[in-house]
Amino acid sequence: MAKRPGSADGPAHLLELVRSTIPPIHPAGLPFVATGLAVAAGGYRYRWLRRTGLLAAGACAGFFRHPARVPPGRDGVVVAPADGTVALVDSAAPPAELSLGDTPRPRVSIFLSILDVHVQRAPVSGKVIAVQHRPGQFLSADLPEASAANERTSVLLHTAADAEVVVVQIAGLVARRIVCNAHVGDHLTIGETYGLIRFGSRLDTYLPPGVEPLVKVGQRAVGGETVLAELS
Repeated sequence: MAKRPGSADGPAHLLELVRSTIPPIHPAGLPFVATGLAVAAGGYRYRWLRRTGLLAAGACAGFFRHPARVPPGRDGVVVAPADGTVALVDSAAPPAELSLGDTPRPRVSIFLSILDVHVQRAPVSGKVIAVQHRPGQFLSADLPEASAANERTSVLLHTAADAEVVVVQIAGLVARRIVCNAHVGDHLTIGETYGLIRFGSRLDTYLPPGVEPLVKVGQRAVGGETVLAELS
């Protein structure tokens, strides 16, 4: 016998709909949301302070949103490590701190505005071979020279087919904090979240020599889903 509307499973179904519509918050954002709520609670007698706290909490919840993504089901693809706009498709030597030589490799740069999702996802499934952080400047992340001049954290991945893929988190004009949860020896799955940059940044992906990027400058990329290239 079918249950009538308003039966015991009604609230549970409504909660499930909310969860599927509103993305969760990355753990790194919880302290910021909590601070905004604390300001709102502490200033409950003052409308302006209450509204300021709630507005700050809502803005932080939106910035640190962590939506679920479904990577392509086929093997041998490289997906975008972040949401944003493809700012550059060219060839360049990988970061010097990885000691991979000076030979240029195909590179795709994705610029993240302050409104984009800011978690970073593994572009391929593979083993983390190296993680290197390099201090630097904080130029606007949409400038070409930001790849070389700005503070960055580089991760080298080896796929099961022994292909090398490098993904680089680059700080921007406003972004001053790079969070990288990948460690040498870890095995990442394509689309798996491994880091975050706040607030506004850039992600460079270096492909193996000879691999042709499939995206163009100006194209919107969805982290963990948009295919940047096919390794095969």
